[in-house]
Amino acid sequence: MACRPWPVSLVAFLLSSCLHCCESVLIEGHSASVRTGLKSSHSVVLKRANHTVAQKLSRASRLQAFSSVDALSSVVHKTAYYGNIHIGHPEQTATVVFDTGSGNLMVPSTLCDDAACLRHKRFDASKSASAVNMQSDGSKAGANDQRDQLTVTFGTGEITGVFLKDDVCIGNLCANMNFIGASHETAEPFGSFDFDGVLGLALSGMTQGPHFSIMDRMEAAGNLKHPIFAVFLSDSDSEDSEITFGDIKQERMVGDMFWVPVSRQTGYWQVQMEDIAIGNQQQKLCSDCQVAVDTGTSMLAGPSRVIHELTRRLRVAPDCSNYQDLPDLGFVVAGHVMNLKPSDYVDKSAGSCSPSLMSLDVPPPNGPLFIFGDPFLRKFYSAYDLRRQRVGFAVARHVGVPEEKAQALLVSLSSGKVQKAGAFLSK
Repeated sequence: MACRPWPVSLVAFLLSSCLHCCESVLIEGHSASVRTGLKSSHSVVLKRANHTVAQKLSRASRLQAFSSVDALSSVVHKTAYYGNIHIGHPEQTATVVFDTGSGNLMVPSTLCDDAACLRHKRFDASKSASAVNMQSDGSKAGANDQRDQLTVTFGTGEITGVFLKDDVCIGNLCANMNFIGASHETAEPFGSFDFDGVLGLALSGMTQGPHFSIMDRMEAAGNLKHPIFAVFLSDSDSEDSEITFGDIKQERMVGDMFWVPVSRQTGYWQVQMEDIAIGNQQQKLCSDCQVAVDTGTSMLAGPSRVIHELTRRLRVAPDCSNYQDLPDLGFVVAGHVMNLKPSDYVDKSAGSCSPSLMSLDVPPPNGPLFIFGDPFLRKFYSAYDLRRQRVGFAVARHVGVPEEKAQALLVSLSSGKVQKAGAFLSK
């Protein structure tokens, strides 16, 4: 079976940044009860792990087999946000990255004895009364059947896993769903992760199958107060990061939230971007670009032509001599400029400065494509509307940041009013 590329996401950017990866099903040889109740919401507090990685980024095909990364050497400061989920009966806890840039849940299983798995919590299907062994086509695997396996190959390592089905719970919100239990993980890069696995939150087009999307399964079970989730990422140790399922938290945002429809059926939470601004002045650099909002990516990425010209115009001095005079960098979406400060888009370390922008080339119809990763998401509270297929943005409210200063990050280019989050929730 031909392999297809694993989506650009946390695994691609967090520790390896340019991994070519693909997944293929290798042939080597029901439903459990879900605890349902009243429709509700639940927030998960996320831990933050920081990494500093010296690396060489090599050219590699990925992201629908269309993208490439220019070769360069750099020191990259990366961040991962992760929290707890529970699988099976009785519950087994796993720490996962909540990743809008991938579609499946993947956790280590007790079938894996590799060092990378042994340093993490492993799911034991034999200890869950509700676990079901599955095949790749969605059928139940018999006791004596050879199991289908999924192989995910990266530039610096690989994961192999089997298909499982069980109850997966985020707080009091549960869904009976299919997922992947790893039976093999290479030491690099997976042994370096502070978390056990990844919970994909992309749209269903990026999942392995219709029963692999936790949001789709929760919505089908009728558990969610609203068919949405929202992400708040902290920019300091003085506040918690969190992801909220089923609701939007007004206290996490400054001002109103505006909504943008998903623009391409790629599986990404992908929207149209109208241009890039420097100091609130549009640059006519990217009039027909797309943006994928990716909670599993530690950097900002965009088309190499745009990134090179943007880097030239920003003129970040390598010795940081002009750091205090650098302008805001803004992204124009739906008539609004969402600005980042130099501290958000410049990698500043030991007296050395460089733009924290990665080249990523994706041709039409899916591109040109930007990736809004953690630097953007720390400044803007984001919400993801499953039913209406749209993404919401608002300035994030951070501890110690005056409201007036925070509001200045979002500049409206039109006279129309933005839609309030409260108006959305009342419908």
